[in-house]
Amino acid sequence: MIKKEMVALILAGGQGSRLKGLTKNLAKPAVPFGGKYRIIDFPLSNCSNSGIDTVGILTQYQPLALNAHIGIGKPWDLDRTRGGVKILPPYMSEEGGRWFKGTSNAIFENIHFVDTYDPEYVLILSGDHIYKMDYMKMLKYHKEKKSEVTLGVIEVPWEDTYRFGILNTEENLKIYEFDEKPKNAKNNLASMGIYIFNWKKLKEYLIKDQENPDTNYDFGKDILPKMLNDGNDMYAYAFDGYWRDVGTLESLWEGNMEMLEKDSPLNIHDRTWKIYSRNANLPPQIITNNANVKSSMINEGCYIDGEVNKSVIFPNVKVGKNAQIIQSVIMPNVVVEDNAVIYKSIIGTNSVIKDGSVVGDKELKEITLISNEDNGLFE
Repeated sequence: MIKKEMVALILAGGQGSRLKGLTKNLAKPAVPFGGKYRIIDFPLSNCSNSGIDTVGILTQYQPLALNAHIGIGKPWDLDRTRGGVKILPPYMSEEGGRWFKGTSNAIFENIHFVDTYDPEYVLILSGDHIYKMDYMKMLKYHKEKKSEVTLGVIEVPWEDTYRFGILNTEENLKIYEFDEKPKNAKNNLASMGIYIFNWKKLKEYLIKDQENPDTNYDFGKDILPKMLNDGNDMYAYAFDGYWRDVGTLESLWEGNMEMLEKDSPLNIHDRTWKIYSRNANLPPQIITNNANVKSSMINEGCYIDGEVNKSVIFPNVKVGKNAQIIQSVIMPNVVVEDNAVIYKSIIGTNSVIKDGSVVGDKELKEITLISNEDNGLFE
């Protein structure tokens, strides 16, 4: 048995239906973000930068592109023989094959994987949020509080509290109440979907929960409220950095636009906390004399022969002569033909915008999505 102090488990099987055509054939954590990344690169990079070298990724919905992207984990220094990254899909057992029924059930079905490393603690993460966080600082806090479970929390706008698990705490941040997606929240302190559990305690509750015929197989609805009601010490770990749930077209677009700001709240240029990803190994970008590029991100393999203004352009994009791209997100392998105009839009991987086409709202009020609903592979 290989002893590890803490093992990380990333829940990456989400469908992300609010992203519409972008996730018809693609798991939400594999959606492109920020010019050259996929969403899952952020929690994976956080693990690498935090010194966590044993990571299990629980997949389910449309995992092809996600699995191909992660591979053996080399970009994140997780290609190791003692630990490293492991893909954990649903599997066949003596009881037959079955899908994960929910977040807690996904962890329950992988108890054996965790036990292989005999950890004191387990870190459970969502695979579809954008942020930079040192999980070892959270673990230190967890130990100092002698907590059974510690939840990463952040203040959210009051109008968004219905979308989150909301925590009510004492002055020392000890949790005394947990409301999962309340209609009328008592405060705006929201769970980030980042948990540190004492493994033996969590394992006990996972096993009990599977025996409950009324369970929802969910951490927010079942495991956390039950642990709280049983008197376990639970604490909130307040996070004051950038964090964004990019689960809607609006939030995905806004997150990309924020990266273009002069003082972007998400600093991807910080050499002390790099965001790692697979390298597509494409040739350098070409920006012609006809091009006019302002306040934009242009990535490798691109050929720009038109106007690009306040936009994020992913690798291997071709922009034709007299084409205009304004406040838009153009994902990999897109071809924008001559004279086409794109306003405030998200253009999905491998799409083609025909010569002279006009896409999006000229008044820049609504976000338009164009997606050919492919499998998301673009390496």
